[in-house]
Amino acid sequence: MRHRIQLLKTAAVALGMALASQAAVAQEQISAFTVFIGKSDLTNDKGATLSEPWKVLRQDRANFHRFGVSQPGDQWDPYFGSSQSRKSLQTLVARGKVDPKAAKRLRSGGIILVRVFGQGGKPTAIRISVP
Repeated sequence: MRHRIQLLKTAAVALGMALASQAAVAQEQISAFTVFIGKSDLTNDKGATLSEPWKVLRQDRANFHRFGVSQPGDQWDPYFGSSQSRKSLQTLVARGKVDPKAAKRLRSGGIILVRVFGQGGKPTAIRISVP
């Protein structure tokens, strides 16, 4: 019986280490860029005010990549050039974190830092902060 308990403990520790290792890989930073949230980023194409961080970021990236609208502080990113990839921003922001100071800038304007985390070059989460 003791042998089985020890074996189960060893298996549990090994499983825990494997899962922790996998989580660490998933949190690898694969890109970072700054974004300037300007007046044109705070409203959608129909003129409605955007208030959710992911919507503002999606509009900024659409303005930058699709419409060629950028302000000093906007940087190119390798992930959000297509409308399909911008659709993933809601999920990526939800899996990541938005710093309170960055959330304020996403509502009123200013420069933010976007760090993209992922695995194998594929984004899995975004963390937004103030540079």
